[in-house]
Amino acid sequence: MTMSGTGDEAAVLTRVEGGLGRIELNKPKAINALSADMVTIMADALQQWKDDPAVTAVLVTGRGDRGLCAGGDIKAIHRAIVEGTSDAVDFWADEYRMNHAISQYPKPYIAVMDGITMGGGVGISVHGSHRIVTETSKVGMPETGIGLFPDVGGTYALARIPHPGVGQHLALTGQPIGPGDAIRYGLADTFVPRDSIDDLAAALAAGGDVDEIIARFAAQPPASQLEADEDWIAACYTGDTAAEVVAALRAHADEAARAAGDLIATKSPLSVSVTFEMIRTAGDMSLADVLERDFRAGSEISAQPDLREGIRAQVIDKDRNPQWSPASLDEVDPALVTAVLSTPQNRKVFA
Repeated sequence: MTMSGTGDEAAVLTRVEGGLGRIELNKPKAINALSADMVTIMADALQQWKDDPAVTAVLVTGRGDRGLCAGGDIKAIHRAIVEGTSDAVDFWADEYRMNHAISQYPKPYIAVMDGITMGGGVGISVHGSHRIVTETSKVGMPETGIGLFPDVGGTYALARIPHPGVGQHLALTGQPIGPGDAIRYGLADTFVPRDSIDDLAAALAAGGDVDEIIARFAAQPPASQLEADEDWIAACYTGDTAAEVVAALRAHADEAARAAGDLIATKSPLSVSVTFEMIRTAGDMSLADVLERDFRAGSEISAQPDLREGIRAQVIDKDRNPQWSPASLDEVDPALVTAVLSTPQNRKVFA
């Protein structure tokens, strides 16, 4: 067994058990938030095992009881923006390359989306070949609340949800969903009770057909919670702009629709507008193209005030009172949205 660092002090623990490559995120106090060094360790392990005949599958889990991964290390991103360094864009480039490598991995890549699985946690799971949820899973892309957008290829997955409007709803509100909804909307494949995960890992390490092994531990997932809202979601998310969507939600007879409209109105107006356009167009793009656009848009949006302000309000000062600029959806200049999405960058994720 090999570790990526010294004992339990490593941010990511990697080892081989039988024919199973194990990747364990090991920052439980931070809900395993991804940092640059963690991405490097993960990417290196995946590359090492890719052509290793002794490794037949990879299992990704997170230590602690709170979740697989709460997302990227946004404190580090805030620091990079404030200090004017390239650390944030360097991190995104490496992270997005890894996200794409996961989608192309030639061996079964099994991610256990236990507990909180958001943002970057979605990036290391939803693009894999086998996505497992448990009764504690909370899967979401909450980036509009910090002045960003669903990156890590999140818009690629959300745009492909076949139920009208649901991808936009999840992207704009940032609301997490449980295991039943994650499976219903194609963000996960299989429900396995949390207390069976260790036995599942042992069975995978012992070898055999991955699909058959997972099926042995699978159980009936909980019922979808969002299914009951699909009618008003389909009706309200048909506008040509995010402002029209919010207006439709706030005017709807269903209380849940009005609450969704009010929730979106608390998010960064620029981020909501950018995200709206991303979801509208990602369905016709490859994952590589979406990730390249994520990098371009991330580089541009980090130069705007909302990302710094959103992270400040959420995790630095924790006042939960961001002052967005522009302050409302009606004030967002469409030309700014176009610039965020389309301004060429000297640097690319994929050469």
